[in-house]
Amino acid sequence: MRANSTNDAETIALSALAATLTDERRAQRFLDLSGIDTEDLRRRAAEPSLLAALLRFLEAHEPDLIDVAGAIGAKPQDLVAAREELEA
Repeated sequence: MRANSTNDAETIALSALAATLTDERRAQRFLDLSGIDTEDLRRRAAEPSLLAALLRFLEAHEPDLIDVAGAIGAKPQDLVAAREELEA
């Protein structure tokens, strides 16, 4: 059961990453605040720690969390739950 929820969390987080990267200002803010560059992001995009960091970034600014959740057809609390699963 946990494997399925982890896969779901990764799917949600990857969708959130894609949605974040479509907004140039939001994407740049994530890169600036996380300290990673685009090459590092490409290499690490599927790592649970990076995906959890992205979701924490979105949680830190509620308008971003709401916008990205809406863009991927999820509820903000789904993104929070995904982060919690990725950090477990």
